[in-house]
Amino acid sequence: MAVFEGSFTHTESLRFAIVIGRFNDLVTEKLLGGCQDCLKRHGIDADPQGTQVDYAWVPGCFEIPLVARKLAASGHYNAVICLGAVIRGQTPHFDYVASEVSKGVAAAGIETGVPVIFGVLTVDSLQQALERAGIKSNLGWNYAMGAIEMASLMQKLPRAAA
Repeated sequence: MAVFEGSFTHTESLRFAIVIGRFNDLVTEKLLGGCQDCLKRHGIDADPQGTQVDYAWVPGCFEIPLVARKLAASGHYNAVICLGAVIRGQTPHFDYVASEVSKGVAAAGIETGVPVIFGVLTVDSLQQALERAGIKSNLGWNYAMGAIEMASLMQKLPRAAA
């Protein structure tokens, strides 16, 4: 029997798209910085003018799944990373947005066969979001690691018969 695992080397041929929600940009820009740092440290040219990473800014988290699916379906990317922050407020709006964005991101990956990384913080307060975007640690780094590993793993898995 075989064992399949992704790796974090030989990244020069990998292409990524990052979809970033502009709403709560104080948080999402920090997540993006952590994500870019990880990609760079693993040999990936994360420069927006470079050849390995493309960036798509959307108004908020609710719009992330649509753009992520379109990018994943394009055939240009080995993985798509979705970054956003949904912060609980006084109304049920949080529950609807958090639920729909998580389902939509999961569906984008399943429907296209391209790893779509869920890097959307769903937190109770701005403080919690900032802790996860750089004060204590930057989860943007973790999301990039997941994308690299999954992109590598997908290249190693057997292809489906045509």
